[in-house]
Amino acid sequence: MALIVAGVLLAAVAAGYVLVRRGAVDPAPPRPSAPTTLSGGLWHVDERTGRVAVERGGGRTVTGVACERFAAAAGTAVCLRVENHGMPRLDAVILDRGLREVRRVPLAGPPSRARVSPGGRMAAWTVFVSGHDYASIDFSTRTSILDTRTGAYLPDLEKLNYPRELRARDLNVWGVTFAADENRFYATAATGGRTHLIEGDVARRTARPLRSNVECPSLSPDGRRIAFKKATGHVDRPWRVHVLDLRTMRETPLAEPESVDDQLAWLDDRTVAYERAGSVWSLPADGSGTPRRLIGGASSPQVLPPAEAGSPAGGG
Repeated sequence: MALIVAGVLLAAVAAGYVLVRRGAVDPAPPRPSAPTTLSGGLWHVDERTGRVAVERGGGRTVTGVACERFAAAAGTAVCLRVENHGMPRLDAVILDRGLREVRRVPLAGPPSRARVSPGGRMAAWTVFVSGHDYASIDFSTRTSILDTRTGAYLPDLEKLNYPRELRARDLNVWGVTFAADENRFYATAATGGRTHLIEGDVARRTARPLRSNVECPSLSPDGRRIAFKKATGHVDRPWRVHVLDLRTMRETPLAEPESVDDQLAWLDDRTVAYERAGSVWSLPADGSGTPRRLIGGASSPQVLPPAEAGSPAGGG
């Protein structure tokens, strides 16, 4: 009976999540679906259709791939998908350069975050096991990493070897971003009402805290800075986006006055992008300038370079 009740609750959560996520509408109609490859352009999830799309030459091409969250780099993509056929099915789907499915892993709850390592080897995702956003008092997450080359799978990053201060029953981990070596990663770990930036090692199955009050990190292409959202303590604007210099540990608040609940992406070494209010915005990473609206009706933004084997992509 408990399993049946849990299944019904999961179905309700997943269905509600899809309805909320599909509220934004892009005022510019997309081009018809067309075959495409993972290269050259600003990739995102088109919020009107729920499908992966790419902006090239001022126009939007919508693919046939449906995702709630999407990330890609170097010819590998991860698509977090919710399929509603009676009982919802939630999966992390690994795609190749031609957006063809090569592997599927069941998810434990509604999608939240996704990332692919710069060389395309590692895929990571976070889902909500309870709650529906990071402002919920009772939210709980599960974060996984898959080695797409060997098939090695870490289903729950809470099971890594942590220092004593992070070994707690209420530990939550979310928002992975990978370094260029595709083994080292950063993420958020939370326990006792506090969040921490952690640095992890996939091969050694270890992680250590670096700094408090850092959520949803995104490593810059040069590997020197982390873009993240920082809790403000204000109910109306709970987060402020910042950039952290990993060498000096100096924080720079960015010139976005509104609260941003997203894992930022790096368009290049100087510019970050993020979703807010159903649109994708960009912002200088040095604290200067003002937010610039790039495209409407979109989420999960990232820039991929023109097709070339093994080329890394921005977005952490």
